[in-house]
Amino acid sequence: MTKAAITGTGVFTPSNVITNDELVAAFNAYAERRNAGGAEPPVPMSNADFIKSASGIENRFVMDKDGVLDPDRMYPRLPERADDEPSLMAEMALDAAGKALAQAGVEASEIDLVICAASNHERAYPAIAVEIQNLLGCGGFAFDMNVACSSATFGIQTAADMIRAGSIRHALMVNPEICSAHLEWRDRDCHFIFGDVCTAVVIEAEDLTKGPHFVIDSTRCATQFSNNIRNNDGFLRRTRDAMDDRRDMQFVQEGRKVFKEVLPLVSRHIAAHMDEEGVAADDLKRLWLHQANKAMNDYIGKRVLGRDPEPGEQPNILQDYANTSSAGSIIAFAKFSEDLKPGDRGLICSFGAGYSVGSVLLTRA
Repeated sequence: MTKAAITGTGVFTPSNVITNDELVAAFNAYAERRNAGGAEPPVPMSNADFIKSASGIENRFVMDKDGVLDPDRMYPRLPERADDEPSLMAEMALDAAGKALAQAGVEASEIDLVICAASNHERAYPAIAVEIQNLLGCGGFAFDMNVACSSATFGIQTAADMIRAGSIRHALMVNPEICSAHLEWRDRDCHFIFGDVCTAVVIEAEDLTKGPHFVIDSTRCATQFSNNIRNNDGFLRRTRDAMDDRRDMQFVQEGRKVFKEVLPLVSRHIAAHMDEEGVAADDLKRLWLHQANKAMNDYIGKRVLGRDPEPGEQPNILQDYANTSSAGSIIAFAKFSEDLKPGDRGLICSFGAGYSVGSVLLTRA
């Protein structure tokens, strides 16, 4: 059976940065205005030190900064584009994909499959993936995928399975995440969580690789239904009588329940995957985890390795990017993998709404 390998990665990072101090200043200005108008219950103030200690987040990149920091608006300004213009998600993907293809030494015309895997899609159809396929000049076929924060690992498994089966030879998987557009920036409990970014991964049959790469040894995905992370926006929205300012149309979570339920689920998943493949904790040189919360990653890293991770073993990018949904683990992989030597093993893992969890065991070649 043909093995699959990751041969290239790319990261598109927006030019706009919002620091915790900037975010808190805008939120507190909004809260003060609401409270002066007699808001019931009063809107509590936010705090930059609390954000960092609770999440590990210091900054986030966004597609639009002014709209988010406007106390009278508190959401991004992203102008509508004409139907004959590239969509925003496709535009982000082209940048990340170009970097991934260049690293892999692969021409866009060689790509057999394009997957656009993200937590929210700009439109239902035509698929963003098909648009990206067209703009890049790829062959084969394309489709969108949504498994929330686990979309990237599920996308890697899907592409790797098709390569193993022989139905494709080259795949491009992209994760354009415009999380700022489905975050409620006026909610103190979550206004600091997300940022925008796009990642891309080239996956090929191993016998086609042209340079250093990571062999995909094994993949494993699982889902378990939960309402604790939810977004009710969708095409049925216009059929609801009470549409204005519907809080459940943005990102909603029961944070304490998520923390309590997801951590053991992910830890068991990784342990079972490693046991099934005969991989011991000491065999892993690197853990590239979903970037949702530093405390969550520290917990998972300790459970997987059986000890506190050494510096660099479990890299975090939360402090710079915040939670970027499906793209987080791929950012960590792209930025902290080149130092590994041939034979070194690592694991990518993402987890989120669904609940969903996906893990990918890799060996540097």
